[in-house]
Amino acid sequence: MKFRTEVEIRNSEIKIEKSDKIFSIGSCFATEIHQILSNGQIQSLNNPFGTIFNPYSIRNEFEFLSFKKKFDEKDIISYKDKFISLDHHSSFDGQNLEAVLSKINNNIVDANLFLKESKWVIITFGTSYIYEFLPKQKLVANCHKIPGKFFNKRLLTSNEIQQSILETIQIINEFCPSDIQILFTVSPVRHSKDGWTENNISKSLLISNLYEVIKNEQNCHYLPVYEIMMDELRDYRFYKEDMLHPNQQAVNFIFDKFKNAYFFDDCIDFVQENFKILKSQEHQSHDKNSIVHQEFLAHIEQKIRSQQQKVTHPIFQSVKQNS
Repeated sequence: MKFRTEVEIRNSEIKIEKSDKIFSIGSCFATEIHQILSNGQIQSLNNPFGTIFNPYSIRNEFEFLSFKKKFDEKDIISYKDKFISLDHHSSFDGQNLEAVLSKINNNIVDANLFLKESKWVIITFGTSYIYEFLPKQKLVANCHKIPGKFFNKRLLTSNEIQQSILETIQIINEFCPSDIQILFTVSPVRHSKDGWTENNISKSLLISNLYEVIKNEQNCHYLPVYEIMMDELRDYRFYKEDMLHPNQQAVNFIFDKFKNAYFFDDCIDFVQENFKILKSQEHQSHDKNSIVHQEFLAHIEQKIRSQQQKVTHPIFQSVKQNS
């Protein structure tokens, strides 16, 4: 007897290899997947502009990356004591203009190089809502806690969403390798501040318009993350304390379904072994100088050397994250 509705992920004919580079962008769920990939020692780069939610802004980001746009003072606004890029997440805000621009532009250069060599792009949309910054009449990626009187909030139209997705695909196809694969998801995080009905309208617009665009695109895939969370993991024990974000157990469950459908078997084995090594590295000894502990460390190092022989990229080093 089954006690839950299972959401099936169709087994992909095109698989992820352990040497592939995976570029992810979008909502905070993209960051969750990136972190697991990084823990599994898969080459992954995430959100060079910070967490972004709507299709229009994500489309702009890919254009900035493909042209390696250099941001300068005219792209920045000043509010209170901070310099702000409305095309970026608030994590890029700072009190020093040169430092803000340096971080922005360095990220673009790094992400441009990584995207150019990527085999997979994962895009996670979070909302259909967008804000217009009235002083500049500009649609923005983030409001940076600037008072609401400076913005006009509205839903993107179906035409705007479809056009943004289509242009995103076109930019990626022109910029990335010819065998690039694009995996779309819709974030399972509900935007309660929009209102519950409004959130459902927003998510529905994303899913329906995404389907219309990618149904005829050969290199585009849809991963039903939103559907898994809303149906298969509908119990609140799979949420964090805010009752909005999936907890680590839920994220791991979704990643396992993704991995089983999209990874080659040897890639699954590689990632699973690296998870075990990472868990072993977290072990704390009461006596770090003991013979037993030194033997334990040597055993871990031997496992890492064995794993390193399977790939050409360095593993178990500090992983660069731009989230």
